Parts: sequence; structure tokens; C-alpha cells
Amino acid sequence: MPSATIKLFLVHGDPKRLRTAEISNWTGKAVAGPRSEMDGLLSREEALNPGVYFLTGFDPETGKAAVYIGEAESVRERLKSHLAKDFWNHITFFISKDENLTKAHIRYLEGRLIERARTAGRAVVMNGQSSGSKLPESDREDMEIFLERIVQLLPVLGADALVPVAATPEGRSEKEPLTCEIKGLKATGHLTPAGLVVLRGSQAVLKERASAHNYPNVLTTRNKLIEEGMLVEEDDHWVFSQDVEFGSPSAAAAVVHGGSANGLIAWKDGKGRTLKELEAASP
Repeated sequence: MPSATIKLFLVHGDPKRLRTAEISNWTGKAVAGPRSEMDGLLSREEALNPGVYFLTGFDPETGKAAVYIGEAESVRERLKSHLAKDFWNHITFFISKDENLTKAHIRYLEGRLIERARTAGRAVVMNGQSSGSKLPESDREDMEIFLERIVQLLPVLGADALVPVAATPEGRSEKEPLTCEIKGLKATGHLTPAGLVVLRGSQAVLKERASAHNYPNVLTTRNKLIEEGMLVEEDDHWVFSQDVEFGSPSAAAAVVHGGSANGLIAWKDGKGRTLKELEAASP
């Protein structure tokens, strides 16, 4: 992804309230804010334009992050129709400053964004189905560039529904393969900007330690992964059925070990050096 200079404007000076965002040399513009400031968002001139929008929050049935992605020839009018949906608490919409987005363009973007969100697997996509639209080759290439800028800017505004759970490692520390071993079982993973991802096929102990009951978060996390089919029983251990990202190396190690663990010591590189040693050796 290319480097970018982002201009953020905090309308009320508060980073959690109404804000706009632009990327240098890009025709697009984003407007974002909490549901509690719906009136302020809809009163803005940008809301009159065609665009794509994201409603983000949590699925009330599962508690998972959720997103609804839509398109509209008038963002203002379409957003009003979503007030009956109660899962969302934040809005982000994207328009073009040169007003060159047509109905076909935004339908194409909507379809591609829904596809990206489902592939990323980070949030429940609340759309019943995606639309999409066919475009001439030149228009399609322009919209793919527009889409990549949306993907780049959306996390800056607090919504990471398009960020893959197991994105390709980029930085030096992220590219270092790591292992966590216990009782002849092995889990593999690597660092990410959000923590650490344990890769599909990794193993975890079947039974939690007795001391795990002193750390409810460990049990809660393991049980949730089991209920969602991300940990599958195989012989005398659990196996990760898909890549799973954790907020820290310790959180990942705790699931593998079946109890509280220090991730900086539990995770090691191919030469047996712990994360703690690797960080200490960093220039």
C-alpha cells in the first residue's frame, strides 16, 4: 500500500466526535462521527453527494463487531432510512470532491467493499446481499484506486472492518515466524500491528490448568473460540481451524497453554530466542 499524508479535521476538537479526513492528491473525502451526532453529520454539505457509507457497531446476538456497507446517490437521505437499525453506533461515509462518482461507480464500490469486508472476517457483515455493478475497464481501474484509498483511510477513522485478520506481515518484527510450544504441542504465528495472530493448524492443550479459573478472561476467550468453531478438538488437543488474532502475545499464549502465560517468554523464534530477547536486541 502506498505511503500517504492524511489531513484530519476535528470539527469540535474532539477526536471521537464529528471529523473529516482527506488524503493528499486524492479526490475523495471522508466524514465520520458517532450516531449521537447524526444531525451534525447529515447537515453537512458532503452528505448531499453520492457516496458509500459504513455503519459500524456490534451484532446484538453474538456480541461481535458488525458493519453495514451501503451506497446512495444522496448519502443524507439514505442514512435516514437506517435509523431503525439498532446495532450501529458510528457512521463513516466517503464522497468525491470532484463530484464524478456516478450511480454505477458507487454500486461497484459497494459490491467490492462488501466483498473485502467478508474476506477480512473481522466483522459480521449485516448486508443481506451485495449489489455491485459492471464498469468499463478504465472506470473500473479508477474505482479500484478509489477503493484502496478507502481501505487505507477507514481504520484511521476507527473502523477496521476491511483489515484482514491475518494480513501479510510487513515490518521486520512481523515477518519473524514465532512458535509457542507446550506438552509436545506447537502453535505458530507472527506479530501484527494489533497484537499477534495464531495461524490455522496451530495446536492448544485440551484441558485448562486449575489456575485458569483465577483468570476468567482465559476461559472466556477459549470457550468463545470453541463455540465459534475456531478451536476444534482433535485427538487429545485443540486445533485452530482458522487464523485468529489476539490483542497481545500473552493473550494468544494463554489460549494455547490453557492458562495464564507470559507471551514475551512463551513465544520464540526459530533460534529459540524469546520475544523479550528479540525486543531487547532490537536496534
